Amino acid sequence: MAWFVTRLGVNLLAGVTNQPDRALTDCLADAITTTAALHPECDFTHPGTPSATVIAVRLTDQDLQYLVLADSTLIVEHADPATGPVAITDDREALVGAALRGSMDAVPTGTAEHGDALRRYVEAMRAHRNQPDGFWIAAADPTAAHAALTGTVPRTEVTGFTMVSDGASRPVDRFHLADRSEALKLIHDQGPAALIRAVRTAELADADGKRWPRAKAHDDTAVATVTL
Repeated sequence: MAWFVTRLGVNLLAGVTNQPDRALTDCLADAITTTAALHPECDFTHPGTPSATVIAVRLTDQDLQYLVLADSTLIVEHADPATGPVAITDDREALVGAALRGSMDAVPTGTAEHGDALRRYVEAMRAHRNQPDGFWIAAADPTAAHAALTGTVPRTEVTGFTMVSDGASRPVDRFHLADRSEALKLIHDQGPAALIRAVRTAELADADGKRWPRAKAHDDTAVATVTL
């Protein structure tokens, strides 16, 4: 997984920066194809093939271009206070998962029963991965890139943007301890690490998942923020 994410990220960054007129979806498709070609001995049709969520942002003199694929969130801050922060989230994986996670959420996290239910949940989710009626994620099939959420915002309307993984967004969309504006204020006032500390504090307070049922007691977290 670490190998895959590193190569995919480097290849995507190269495409986005070296080909400024190429659509972000095409850049991601190219990156997926190039990354897969580096490991030709692997069976990329296997449902357990490494995969990753992707957020890409390109700034031009005229606009902010974005791409969001799978379970991460891009928050765009607008110059007009009345607009407020706008979150772009690809929630297709969450919607599919909500219908499949009942037995897993019914038992405490960390128990043998939860481990068994988690394995069944993962197997069930794989059947919906990169399928038209399921959800899309960056793995070995470049088709997924063209299923990403994309758009542009005039640069003059943007004051900044923040990218968070699904683990880092837990205080907002899983634990409901803060809204987007409050999470952004924490990041701006104390830095991205403050949001991650808030995630860890909440997770530790509910290690068995009784208050907030979830697949993993502690999820991976990533936060990147840019002020223009």
